[in-house]
Amino acid sequence: MTSSLSTDLIRLLSDQHPKPSNILFQYGTAGFRTLGSTLDSVLFRVGIIAALRSKKLDGKTIGVMVTASHNPEEDNGVKLVDPRGEMLEAAWEGHSTTISNAPTSDALIEALESLIQIAKIDLSKPANVVYARDTRPSGPALVSALADGFKALNVTARNAGVVTTPILHYFVKCINTKGTKYSYGDDSEEGYYQKLTTSYKKLVAGKAVQPALVVDCANGVGALAGKQLSEHLGDTLQLVLENTSITKPGALNNACGADYVKVSQKLPPSLANVLKPGQRACSLDGDADRLIYFYLDDRGVFHMLDGDKIAALVAAFIIELVKVAGLDDQIKVGVVQTAYANGASTKYLQERLPVKCVPTGVKHLHHAAERYNVGVYFEANGHGTVLFSQPTLDTLAEYQPSTPAQSRAVEHLVSLTELINQTVGDALSDMLLVEVVLSHKSYSGEEWNSLYVDLPNRLAKVSVPDRNVFKTEDAERRLVSPPGLQARIDELVNRYQGGRSFVRPSGTEDVVRVYAEAALRTQADELAMRVAGLVYDQAGGDPSSRPKEFL
Repeated sequence: MTSSLSTDLIRLLSDQHPKPSNILFQYGTAGFRTLGSTLDSVLFRVGIIAALRSKKLDGKTIGVMVTASHNPEEDNGVKLVDPRGEMLEAAWEGHSTTISNAPTSDALIEALESLIQIAKIDLSKPANVVYARDTRPSGPALVSALADGFKALNVTARNAGVVTTPILHYFVKCINTKGTKYSYGDDSEEGYYQKLTTSYKKLVAGKAVQPALVVDCANGVGALAGKQLSEHLGDTLQLVLENTSITKPGALNNACGADYVKVSQKLPPSLANVLKPGQRACSLDGDADRLIYFYLDDRGVFHMLDGDKIAALVAAFIIELVKVAGLDDQIKVGVVQTAYANGASTKYLQERLPVKCVPTGVKHLHHAAERYNVGVYFEANGHGTVLFSQPTLDTLAEYQPSTPAQSRAVEHLVSLTELINQTVGDALSDMLLVEVVLSHKSYSGEEWNSLYVDLPNRLAKVSVPDRNVFKTEDAERRLVSPPGLQARIDELVNRYQGGRSFVRPSGTEDVVRVYAEAALRTQADELAMRVAGLVYDQAGGDPSSRPKEFL
């Protein structure tokens, strides 16, 4: 261990970014996320944490993304990205929470020195960070606080500007693999768009050009990325970009975007006069890491194609290619879902390949997907990707096909590994992936939707005084606490045909989330309402504000 912290400099800078005394910050699955106006001290400290993480990993480049994704515009957040473009190691989530809550500058220095000792960090190592933000109005001020954190530890920091979250993840992996045999690509926006569109063009070569695709950009950073992607695609795929007002106050994620479509299960009002019967469209979220498709049928009725539908489409396509390539004995494909996956999608997939259910949260899905040769994971909310293991990439590179059909299938699989952003869910990459499959299958939205019929489902949330009272097991599908509540939920569920319901505490706020599905829409709504009522009574809520109906 050499060198020591510049405590005077840290104290001087920290005093300019005091921690609010009445707020407890928590680093969750999505990093820190709350009102943008309260995050100044957190961003300063994240700058220091990123520096220490980089030093711990021998100077590898760490990513910092300032975004609150699908949340309302007044919120903001920040998350750290580890060197392979993946989420921050779990133990460091705890370190980040501790450091962000140190009440004073002196307590902060104490917490940092404790981490340096626990994690055995050599401060003489270099620190390298690449950082970016989305389009939120609070972004520039928060980035300036972050930069002070870098200054405190003399970080070599690269500002990647305003980009989507998946592009930042891509940069991190590219920078850390540069010059190795595992090089992931060129660490520039141009490199990203080239990589995606070159592989897309290879995959659809010789196929009929798809009709134009309407893209709801959620009035977020996806509007900027969508424009660049569209220019790179040229006439191979026409994108009609909507909801692109990135400077209009209050527009971000407001009655548009992937989360709005998934939760409300309806067309964004801004697309009412844009989308024509029979036409397909998709929505990105505020930082372009989630994707939901939808279409209007010939009668103009809205139909949603969520993450479950995307997983089914993509997994079936990859399995087919692996079989045609003659590699089905060497490459095993699996799908990972959470309890929120529609029961009909689970049944459809289980008839074709292994399916694993894990707790909610990208890190659980990502780690489970890594256990397969090819792991497909999509949350129902539209966040997901496909992971190809290194041995699988090597198999594809070395394989000698014996027929033209095998050869073509292998080429397609190799192109898919280039098209798919394997670091994280990426709405633009996933959108091109869906378009490839639709093109190969000559599917309309309606034909894709008919792979299986979703069971009607409903999400509800109940405000509770303390979410930590609610504890789950079996990948969050059953409650173990409060005692007796699960038995009462089971009793309710058994009254409904095709009934299924589960309850889990939110990872970010004092609410309990309820999911219910049943054979009929009215029954799914009623079951969700009744389970929400049970939760409310259990939590000791005021009877006058008991949940009565849905928003």
